[in-house]
Amino acid sequence: MNIVVVGSINMDLVVCLPRIPSPGETLLGGVFNTYPGGKGANQAVAAARLGAHVSMIGCVGADTFGRDLIEQLSKEGVDTSFITRHAGVSTGVALIQVDDKAQNSIAVASGANLCFAGVDVESALAAINGFDVLLMQLETSIDTVYTAAMIASKKKAMVILNPAPAQVLEPELLQMVDYLIPNEFELAALAGLPSRSNENIYEAAQVLISKGVKNLIVTLGENGSMLFTSEDQTGLLLPAWKVNAMDTTAAGDCYVAAFAVGLGQGKTVEESANFASAAAAISVTRKGAQPSLPHLNEVIQFICEGSRNQ
Repeated sequence: MNIVVVGSINMDLVVCLPRIPSPGETLLGGVFNTYPGGKGANQAVAAARLGAHVSMIGCVGADTFGRDLIEQLSKEGVDTSFITRHAGVSTGVALIQVDDKAQNSIAVASGANLCFAGVDVESALAAINGFDVLLMQLETSIDTVYTAAMIASKKKAMVILNPAPAQVLEPELLQMVDYLIPNEFELAALAGLPSRSNENIYEAAQVLISKGVKNLIVTLGENGSMLFTSEDQTGLLLPAWKVNAMDTTAAGDCYVAAFAVGLGQGKTVEESANFASAAAAISVTRKGAQPSLPHLNEVIQFICEGSRNQ
């Protein structure tokens, strides 16, 4: 199974604190670590660790962070041939605060992630012999996302979009997406509705399906996920796995990548969602973005031994 990831590559600068500071407040005593990250790179590593052949399309700066991030992706078995280095701009950086309840606050300086365009994606995809799944997020320019989706659709590859961070998407793009996977807050932003109840989730899901979304999976953290399709808009609740969370930074990325791998392996949508939930559950028990992502044997063992959070 071949997966192409078009997306962001960042260095994560993480401070763990008892709580996230209020505006204007300074808290001392935090613990600092540096981790490779970026939603695109996170999803590429997650898919590779779960057994997929992964090619990463993105951009970093001609700096130390960029060099280290490419080296790390290569060590994970990701094909980095289509990552460009852009002189004169910094590699993307995410400043992350994590509290003792595993909740986080993230600020991103996109840097080089915004320096490659649709024409660059078109060139990279033309050089890739074939792929089964295209996996994307919204931390790069919308031009790259639209171009990649259009090419993948013509090649009959499955298109999976994780619309994070959320922004308004045109129906033309949504109609090329086979699986749209937002969390509940991204869903609300996409649909222009509140996100504080299941009723709002149902309403927002119907808004997106009316715009051409074929399949919608809304991730709900410890409450699991909900599946909506254009044929069945009633919503199927898929429970999460019970774990003690330590850091939720890359849980969404882990879920999306694992779901893509599951579908690529021929699993049903429900089986793929269960597989993705298990992988994400493992990830939140570990610190950091990419360091938290599990390998295939770990997920298989977890599913065999674990118990559902009913």
